[in-house]
Amino acid sequence: MIGPLLSTAALSIAGAPLLSSRRLRNGGQWIVGTVLGLYFTPAVAAQSLALAPWMLLGALWALLMGFLFGRWLLWSQPAGTVDATTAYFASVIGGASEMAAFAERVGARVDLVAAAHSLRVMLVVLVIPFGYQGLGLHGHDPAAISRVGVQPMGLVLLGLATAAGALAMHALRQPNPWVLGSLLVALGLTASGVELSAMPGWLSATAQLSIGISLGTRFTPAFLHTAPRWLAATAIGTLGMIAASAGYAWLVAQATGLVPATVLLGNSPGGIAEMCITAKVLDLGVAVVTGFHVVRYVIVLVLTGPVYARFVRPR
Repeated sequence: MIGPLLSTAALSIAGAPLLSSRRLRNGGQWIVGTVLGLYFTPAVAAQSLALAPWMLLGALWALLMGFLFGRWLLWSQPAGTVDATTAYFASVIGGASEMAAFAERVGARVDLVAAAHSLRVMLVVLVIPFGYQGLGLHGHDPAAISRVGVQPMGLVLLGLATAAGALAMHALRQPNPWVLGSLLVALGLTASGVELSAMPGWLSATAQLSIGISLGTRFTPAFLHTAPRWLAATAIGTLGMIAASAGYAWLVAQATGLVPATVLLGNSPGGIAEMCITAKVLDLGVAVVTGFHVVRYVIVLVLTGPVYARFVRPR
């Protein structure tokens, strides 16, 4: 994921006419959602349920981070150049595409919102995995993905079932349907003790490749000229959120007995696919990280509109 992200971002900013395929990105998210769902064996599902209060607290932490990040973005810009609505949707720790769509509907500056989310996700994807690598942090996830291995017919059935879940979420206009729809179906099957097949490693790698390309091609030549002061404030704010989340993760880890590195991945200001992939690669409690992100993702998206209408929207 990181290699394609950096190379396509550099080429795109340099002016190369690169485009990412929406279908390949959706396919990558579908595979990632399925892989994450396969970690939720009955024992892991029970553990995640026991951590539900901490996952709800993690959602509140994300809302607090987003609020403070938004105030920072608004304060850091010259008076009158950025409105509160733009700062709000640029700072919500949720899906980048969903926040850009929200911003467009209410007349905020979509370019600043999209730039802030793209830069935030890119920095988190680079800082945390490379930081873990540099510190030698590598866990041992006790959850076995599958005891049955890759079964061709089972893989076909698993693909059909998870694709149906993703398409159903898409038809219902739910946010990020390709990740959440496939994740919920795979989670339900695995938690019920139904193991159809494991996911081939090359498919998981292909999914990471497509997601990295999708992230990298957001950085067009116009990106650097959007608003240098806005981008600098976004970068500083993101690094501050990572540092604050590290402290929060340490406190939660002391109370729960979890590994701090795992808690940080579950409560970082990054995206669900990127952080869960990092947990998977480093064997850092991928099911726990996924649980934190799913709960946070749903709560933040549900509350984004009402919070805007009640506290932010111009009267």
